[in-house]
Amino acid sequence: MRLAYKIIFFALFATHLLHSQEIALLKYQGGGDWYSNPTSLPNLIAFANKEINTAIEAKPVTVETVSPEIFNYAFIHLTGHGNIYFSDQEAENLRKYLLSGGFLHADDNYGLAPYFKEAIKKVFPDRELQELPASHPIFKAPFEFPNGLPKIHEHDGLPPQAFGIFDEDRLIVLFTFESDLGNGWEDPEVHNDPEEVRLKALRMGTNILHYVFMN
Repeated sequence: MRLAYKIIFFALFATHLLHSQEIALLKYQGGGDWYSNPTSLPNLIAFANKEINTAIEAKPVTVETVSPEIFNYAFIHLTGHGNIYFSDQEAENLRKYLLSGGFLHADDNYGLAPYFKEAIKKVFPDRELQELPASHPIFKAPFEFPNGLPKIHEHDGLPPQAFGIFDEDRLIVLFTFESDLGNGWEDPEVHNDPEEVRLKALRMGTNILHYVFMN
């Protein structure tokens, strides 16, 4: 069954690559503000295209969890502050997508964690989020983060943590917590972050895109 999922995904994804590379923002149910940080993904895309020569479309596409369109994108981003809900159909669609070669990055924009953890259990009831060590390849290239996930915003003052779900040795879900990379990707005047903080966020985001598109 997993082979069939992979055939479907790679057929759709290969067709899509004939035209361009695109990434998608996930529109989910539950009332959470999935649309927060509107300037973050365009800024990250522009930075990655310049720094590592990706060719990602400047404006991300919005997709719904239940839509077959998610199979057109190698990278899907999820963010927000509030509740997330996946129906049975949505959870099954997302599970197929991820096991077929897709990748989900969920970035806690403060307050997302308990809702995301509950929602992702519905997608993968048989798997646990595992904390990524600083030695994981996602922290190594093209930019080096010897201490793992960087701290971008204060939130509760806890250390930043990156958690993952794996399919064999491939990272398929990345959950970034107590870091708020998306805030660091936003236009400078939104949060007035120092340039060195924004640069750390953009470089870490570029590492994530590099892991998805170039490995």
